[in-house]
Amino acid sequence: MNLKTGVAVLLIALGIVVLAYSGVVFTTPGKSVRFLGLEIATTETHFIPPVVGALALVAGVVVLLIKPQSS
Repeated sequence: MNLKTGVAVLLIALGIVVLAYSGVVFTTPGKSVRFLGLEIATTETHFIPPVVGALALVAGVVVLLIKPQSS
């Protein structure tokens, strides 16, 4: 399996996962806040909408179907 096929399969797989879960929500650590001697940890929530999954799926299929140009 070459690099092009690997990238295409990865895009297709990620697109299917995002579409199957109707979007993906994940959190990342945010900035810590110090208030009156207490340190409060915060998190940021991120959402990947289903349309991004659909675009990744289509892009993966397109990359898989494109044939290399012969020179």
